[in-house]
Formats: sequence, C-alpha cells, structure tokens
Amino acid sequence: MEKTAEFYVVKRGDTLSKIAVMHRVTLEQILEWNPWITNPDIIYPAQRIRVAPPEVEGEFEPFPGADFFQPSVSSPVIEAMGYRLIDEDCGVYADGPDSQWSQADRKSYANWQWKLGFRGQDADGIPGRKSWNRLHVPAVYE
Repeated sequence: MEKTAEFYVVKRGDTLSKIAVMHRVTLEQILEWNPWITNPDIIYPAQRIRVAPPEVEGEFEPFPGADFFQPSVSSPVIEAMGYRLIDEDCGVYADGPDSQWSQADRKSYANWQWKLGFRGQDADGIPGRKSWNRLHVPAVYE
C-alpha cells in the first residue's frame, strides 16, 4: 500500500501543541516535519501542517523545471507550493491556493523571489531551481 502524506489545516484557536496531541505525535515531530515553521507559537488559520512523517525524512519536492509552471498545468505540487508561499508571508491568494497554476501563484512566487533578494528578470514569478530549493515545498504523494 502506498503511503500518503498527512496534513492538518489549521483552524482558529489551534496551537501546534494541540495539533500534536490531536494526531498523537510530539511537538518536536511536528517541527521536524515542518522545517519552515520558525516560531512554534505562530501559526495561521488555513495553514497546512504536516502531521505524519514524509515517506523519506526531510523529503521535499524536487524542482520540476521552469516549463512546469504554465496555465495548462494542474498538480498538487502547485497547491503545496502555494501554501508554502503563504507560510512565508508571500501569498496573494484571494481564496487560497489550488492545484492550477495561476497569476496569483506567479505574483506570490515573485514576492518570494523578491524576499530572497532577487530583482529584475530573476523576480519574474517563475520558479527557478535556486529559489525553489530554498522554499522547501513538502513532498506531495500523488
């Protein structure tokens, strides 16, 4: 049987400690599986938190190539990227990210590139390998 990643969507009033207890894991495990959480006291409603280990510890989505990011592409990788961009305070989504590549994804990613110090064509909103690897998009099991 293929393993699937498990995520929890944060609700108002949740804390990481409560989420850990709910899923019968430790706070330390939650932090290990979500390395982008830099302050365990700050989480947001609608944020996705990994509550089960990835198939391989520390596994992130590999860079799919710049050609992947086209309006015709629909993939859970795009949705996972969107949630990471929100976690990094770069998201500009009206209703949250989804699996379809959109202008909101591109604008959000441009914010991420800008946050990393990229400028000009290097901050055009199309993911490149260097910025993608720094975003740490969690592995998606399709």
